[in-house]
Amino acid sequence: MINPKKIEDVAKQLSDNLPGGLKQFAGEFEERSKQILQTQLMKLDVVSREEFEVQQHVLLKTREKLEALQAQVDALIAQQEDAK
Repeated sequence: MINPKKIEDVAKQLSDNLPGGLKQFAGEFEERSKQILQTQLMKLDVVSREEFEVQQHVLLKTREKLEALQAQVDALIAQQEDAK
């Protein structure tokens, strides 16, 4: 779900942008940044793209059924009103 390569890229970008005086700590900083990013991303309540798309499809089908039922209810109400 979480692409480790992307985390490494972000950590590398962070360490590459350290001021000159801190370059000696770049390797340690990069590794620690990776650990922090992984830990924080794992805490997020996220789903995979595939699961999201499946749920999106389920929601669409449910919405279509709801609209069909609403049309039936509206038709029944109209029939009832005409009968009065």
